Amino acid sequence: MLTTLLFIGMPGGSEWILIVLAVLILFGGRKIPEFMRGLGKGIREFNDAKDNVKKEIENGLTEKEVKQSTSASTSTQP
Repeated sequence: MLTTLLFIGMPGGSEWILIVLAVLILFGGRKIPEFMRGLGKGIREFNDAKDNVKKEIENGLTEKEVKQSTSASTSTQP
């Protein structure tokens, strides 16, 4: 039932054809490659930023763990 609910809003075959035709009419054949290049560049930049944030978070967690283990080992030594 869940998979049925997920596909209710998805366009079918004939809807995709209409969408492609509308894009061709609106942008024309010359603008589509330029549009796709810009879209690809935007996606690439988004993924790079996402990876950088992920690395920052992981580095912060490892630094915190290192600090905790270092402070725990120094406090247990007489």
